[in-house]
Amino acid sequence: MTDSLLPYLNILWPAFLAGLLVLSTHVPLGHEVLRRGIIFLDLAIAQVAAFGLVVAGSLGFEMHGGEDAIMAQAIAILAAVTGAMALYRLRGLSPVIQEALIGALFVLASTGSILLLSDSAHGGEQLKALLVGQILWVKPVDLLPIGVIYALILFCWFGLRKSLGEWMFYPLFAVAITLSTQLVGVYLVFASLIIPALTANGLRRPLRAAYALGAMAYLLGLLLSVIFDVPSGAMVVWCMALAGGSLFLLRWLNKRGNV
Repeated sequence: MTDSLLPYLNILWPAFLAGLLVLSTHVPLGHEVLRRGIIFLDLAIAQVAAFGLVVAGSLGFEMHGGEDAIMAQAIAILAAVTGAMALYRLRGLSPVIQEALIGALFVLASTGSILLLSDSAHGGEQLKALLVGQILWVKPVDLLPIGVIYALILFCWFGLRKSLGEWMFYPLFAVAITLSTQLVGVYLVFASLIIPALTANGLRRPLRAAYALGAMAYLLGLLLSVIFDVPSGAMVVWCMALAGGSLFLLRWLNKRGNV
């Protein structure tokens, strides 16, 4: 039995570690997104980062290590930071206008990727990888530089946020989103930011609860995706939503019982 599970474990542990790394930054940033009321900012910036990767690929820079990969990362981060800072400049507008502009940015980035990949023989596969992700194929060596960058992001967020001001959220957010999009895809980036933070909102220790829920969803989703041979990113999103919904239901029943 152990021998039959060993190949799966060799695949799952790097993927689960990647999920934990994504949660490390997305849980606190997700709480900030909810606080600011800019819910779809993360989805738009993730799509802009994906568009940046598509642009990099169309320019001949591939994500396979070496100088090409560094250039592709730089282009994607530049695109995401530019989009995020543009939205930061518009923060004085009404929330309705901001959400409309965020939606427009998402649509433009999405359709821009489709246009650039329309002539590619593997365009459909590339789009699917950007949206759903390929977390099961993450290699441990790929996680080390991302872990270092995430650690710097967390240090800036928890240690320097007050001294640098509110604007710092946007570039840090853009860099974290760009790296996460390449690891887990646009959909799981959005789910990792919003669902744990939303579910834990109002609890005594919201960050701890959000981390626990996210980690459980990643673990269960990855296991089920291997067992049923379905896309891992989509399964983790569903597990996260079901876990969040279950916690909401338990809290609601508990409140009713105390009335």
